[in-house]
Amino acid sequence: MLRKDIHESYDFFEYTIANGTVPAPSVGVVDIALLDMHHGWPNVGHDSLVHAIMDVAEEARETLRSADAKIRVISFDVRGKNLVPECDGRFALYVGTGGPGHLDPRQNDGISQFSQGIRENDAAWEAPLFRLFDAILARPDAALVSVCHSFGLMCRWSGVADPVLRQEKSSGVPLNTLSETAAHHPWFSQFARKLPDQRHFRVVDNRLFDLIANDTCSDEVCLSFETENRGALTMLELARDSASGMPRILGVNHHPEIIDREHVLAVLDEKQHHHTVTDAWYEERVRMMRDLFQGETERQSRLTSEYTLLGPIRHHVQRAVAERLQPVA
Repeated sequence: MLRKDIHESYDFFEYTIANGTVPAPSVGVVDIALLDMHHGWPNVGHDSLVHAIMDVAEEARETLRSADAKIRVISFDVRGKNLVPECDGRFALYVGTGGPGHLDPRQNDGISQFSQGIRENDAAWEAPLFRLFDAILARPDAALVSVCHSFGLMCRWSGVADPVLRQEKSSGVPLNTLSETAAHHPWFSQFARKLPDQRHFRVVDNRLFDLIANDTCSDEVCLSFETENRGALTMLELARDSASGMPRILGVNHHPEIIDREHVLAVLDEKQHHHTVTDAWYEERVRMMRDLFQGETERQSRLTSEYTLLGPIRHHVQRAVAERLQPVA
């Protein structure tokens, strides 16, 4: 991996923020929509996801350069600015971030401990977001990959699980367990075969809420659970690419964008360089990353990231590049 800054321009990649207006579509540009759920909360997750997509784009660099094309990530501040992109064929992939607060925006009063200081005066963004999810589900050429807070919103939209505040915050690298369905899944069975017992895997976790599966959470949809609490859903698939077997709508209740020390420290250094965080915030997270990612833990984290984030993103980006950049007959 080259050490890259997402704020710089590259011949294979571009990153921009939608501020009221969205950059116009452009020939040779494959657009990806990043659904930012952080509501302005300081974090490493947003930029880590951008870096993950940039790494995937770099793998296709020669193909993109030969076609005078690039991957462009456009970030939409969903909760803070009520910016929700369309699903009209422009975006090949939508990626939802984590974020703070209750999964029902009406509960975020800025005072309750679970709101984490977030005050949402209304839920105006929720209905357009759920309509976007409906539209993605209806389009075989669109894909959605969501982590943590976005995963919880997918659960609320689909109705397969309900948010329940934990007695104690889940953090660190706990175990999750693949379901029987996941163990025989066209994609996740490959993951299972690389696990010591073909079922249990480590995740980077940092969350206040469990998503408790209900009766609508079928075996075909629910792919993994928290090992210590088998009612807590941690991965679901709501649509699959029929040709490849790759998940088309996937949500995970952990942070696979936190891949390894190299990735995270690059993001932290970048944020400090651009003065978007305080020195204390930066130092705390640098220490945490150095303590968290040690030996086997770092190896397992990278393996989880590959199968629950990077692989699906890579597949849908490569598909979009092949489809959208093929010469017209």
